[in-house]
Amino acid sequence: MSDKAARKKQYILDTARKVFSEKGFKDVTMKDIVEACEISRGGLYIYFESTEQILLELIKLDSSENDDVFSRSRKDATAGDILALFLKEQKKELLSKKDNLSVAIYEYLFTKKNGGDTLNIYKDRFSSAVNVLTHLIENGTENGELYCEDAEGAARNIMYVIEGLKIAANTVGVTEQDIDNELLFIMSGLLADEE
Repeated sequence: MSDKAARKKQYILDTARKVFSEKGFKDVTMKDIVEACEISRGGLYIYFESTEQILLELIKLDSSENDDVFSRSRKDATAGDILALFLKEQKKELLSKKDNLSVAIYEYLFTKKNGGDTLNIYKDRFSSAVNVLTHLIENGTENGELYCEDAEGAARNIMYVIEGLKIAANTVGVTEQDIDNELLFIMSGLLADEE
């Protein structure tokens, strides 16, 4: 793909993200994306065949961006620092109403009765985050910074709390204080007591 084509595809994805964040998944049509991008229908179909394909591409991009949070961390950062950075990024996403794909993703997943590849993509995203957090917690425990007898269980719990907060943020609503309380509870359960 040429640089121009790659930029055009990225522009479509960035614009589609805004459309999905405003309308969810089920109410978005290819026409909506064409109009938002101000391109021809054919110009969109060169890159994507459906709104489903666009959303799946955005899910994959978000997953790789989450992985980047860990890889961007400084080499001299402690496990606690990296975990705090990860939680800070999650908080930012939870509070952000702009370009937030949570509603669109959940709508899409609920429309897929069998799940198939889509559900596998989301499960893989969840499992990947659990694996990274598990290793992070294990490293922090080994160096005495964190305390945890079941790193994988703690990592899975962190991800379930975050997913629950995402659903709550988009349904009943959560305040910044609610998020801070949950994230503080996570951190306080992992920090090793200094003697």
